Amino acid sequence: MELRITMLNFFKKRHLISDENFLFQIEAYKWLLGNFGGNAFYEETSLVLPTKDFFPELVNSPEEAAEVTFKYVKNYSGMKDWPCELNAQEPDPDRKVAPTIIIQGSDESPLGTFSAENPEKALITYNPAIASDPTQLVATFAHELAHYLAGTCQEPPPGGWENWEFVTDIAAVFMGFGIFMANSAFGFKQFTDDDLQGWSTSRSGYLSEAEISYSLAIFLKLKEIDPKESYPYLDTNVKAYVKRGLKELNESQSYRELKQVKSAENSSLPIA
Repeated sequence: MELRITMLNFFKKRHLISDENFLFQIEAYKWLLGNFGGNAFYEETSLVLPTKDFFPELVNSPEEAAEVTFKYVKNYSGMKDWPCELNAQEPDPDRKVAPTIIIQGSDESPLGTFSAENPEKALITYNPAIASDPTQLVATFAHELAHYLAGTCQEPPPGGWENWEFVTDIAAVFMGFGIFMANSAFGFKQFTDDDLQGWSTSRSGYLSEAEISYSLAIFLKLKEIDPKESYPYLDTNVKAYVKRGLKELNESQSYRELKQVKSAENSSLPIA
C-alpha cells in the first residue's frame, strides 16, 4: 500500500508555481489589500486592455508615444495627480561595429528606473529603445509607478525589503496592468539586421512568465472579472498559465482566506 501511494504521488500533476512562491503571492496580495485596498481596488481599479478604448491617442514619434503612454498609465493607476517627471535615458551604445561583428556583453541601460530623492517630485526614466514597443512601454511604466505607490507604505513587504522588486511586479498587476506585465515577461522573436538574421530572447520584470501570469489569475478572481475578457489579448503561453492558475485557485484554501480580506478591508482603507 505504501509503495502504491508513493507511485501515485510521483505521477501527481505539479502546480504551476512552487508552493513557496504561491504563498508569497498570497501574502503580497494581503499586504497590498491591507495598505492600498478598500473601495479603490474593488470598485475603481480596471483590468487595462491593449485597445484603443484605453489608449485612444495617435502619436507621431517614439518620444510622444512615451509621454502619452505614461499619461494613461498614471491615470489608470489612480496616480494622475502624483508629481512625477519622466525622462528618457541615454541611448544604448550600438553593439554592431561591422556587418558581421557584434560586441558581446556590452552594457545596456535598464528598461526603466524610479527615484525619489526630491520629496516634491519623483523621477522615472525609460530606455528609449522600448518606446516603439507599446506592451513593454506600459509594463515598464506600470512597474516604476508601482515603486512609487508601494514606496509610500511604511510596513515592510512580505519577507522583508529584499523582496521589494518581486512585490513591485505583483503591485503592477494589482494596479490593473497584468496583461502587459505577463505578455512582456518573456520575449522570443526573429530579427533581421543587414547581413545578420536569427532569433533573440528578452526578459523583463523580476517574476517569471508563469509567476506573473499567476498574479494576473489572482487579480481576475479577486475582481470577479470574467477571464474570457483577457484571453484575446494574452500570449499563448500566458493564456495557458492563467487558465491553469485559475483552476488551481478554485481548489486553494489559502486563496479562500485571501478573498476574506475583501470584506474586511473593502469599506475602511482608501488607496494611498
